[in-house]
Amino acid sequence: MVPILKARASQTEALRRLPDETIAEMKAAGFFNVLKPKAYGGYEMDPQVFYEVCMTLAEGCMSTAWVYGVVGVHNWQIALFDPRAAADVWGKDDSVLIASTYMPKGQVKPVEGGFRFSGRWGFSSGIDHCDWVFLGGLIFSQDQPPEYRTFMLPKSDFKVIDTWHTMGLKGTGSKDIVVDDVFVPEYRTHKASDGFMGTNPGREHFTADLYKLPFGQIFVRAVSSAAIGGLQGALDTFLEFAAVRVGDMGNKTSEQGPAQIAAAETALAIDEMKLVLNRNFGLLMDRIRAKQPLDNIAQRSHFRAQAAQVVERSAKHAYQLFSVCGGRGIFTDFALHRYVFDIFAARGHYANNPDQFERNYGSVLLGRENTDYFL
Repeated sequence: MVPILKARASQTEALRRLPDETIAEMKAAGFFNVLKPKAYGGYEMDPQVFYEVCMTLAEGCMSTAWVYGVVGVHNWQIALFDPRAAADVWGKDDSVLIASTYMPKGQVKPVEGGFRFSGRWGFSSGIDHCDWVFLGGLIFSQDQPPEYRTFMLPKSDFKVIDTWHTMGLKGTGSKDIVVDDVFVPEYRTHKASDGFMGTNPGREHFTADLYKLPFGQIFVRAVSSAAIGGLQGALDTFLEFAAVRVGDMGNKTSEQGPAQIAAAETALAIDEMKLVLNRNFGLLMDRIRAKQPLDNIAQRSHFRAQAAQVVERSAKHAYQLFSVCGGRGIFTDFALHRYVFDIFAARGHYANNPDQFERNYGSVLLGRENTDYFL
């Protein structure tokens, strides 16, 4: 699909969402089944497979990979809910997709059997292709800290507002969601604390080792891994260009020290980031399979901080490649600019800000209490 996605990239940006045929092709290839429960036609594969698909798609189109990462990971998260939630989504059609925006913007009022729910959220990637959505909200109780939950709603309960006019990730269609006082049953909610502790309502029904991973570890990589593949796409574009380019002063780009260093450092960074991703999930899955608890908070904080570094590191190397392209780099018909701006846009996601997560990890190393429960 990489060459197809490259050829379709301009169309994707013009649409400001993924073309229908791209979604159809990913469905036909089984990509959305990688993390989905077998009970609904899924494969229950290890997370490394999911991220490898995501990174490879990003070599052709980072917007496509971003939507795949975000929407595809929901087929994993729904296994954490009460099993009735998955039956609502896939009972009649197991190809249905779920979007999200986890901002804690929901106004929540507990009522008998569930909650009244309202609010407006931004950044719902791929929403045009989805029949359900996960939305974030806080439940406030007297003398208790706020409780964060994910609320699951059908398309009939929300409106989509087109606000998506951006400098990068243009094709993700990450539009706003508006909900006006709808009822959400209790079983269509998921507590963040259950995701952290591994006490999810679906654990007795969806028993694969895959679903024993902490939600925080899975999700943060869903919004950072596309940048690794996007950086590979940028490197491939640069290498093809630099191999034959002769500058206006008669200098061959391939013979220039800064170009050689940029190519080498980018290739090394991509390899290292992939190795770390696969190592981290390998360690987590090994512990789960050995029936050992995932109670090493320092390790989980370590992995969280590494995930948060990915996009900033990718942005540094994308700029490094751009800077050695000379004047050619600023033209819109040169594909490198798309990868650069897409990676820069990904840096805007809350989970891709390394500062706060490095501070928490450093605090844990220094003997202070962990303050991040999305690990």
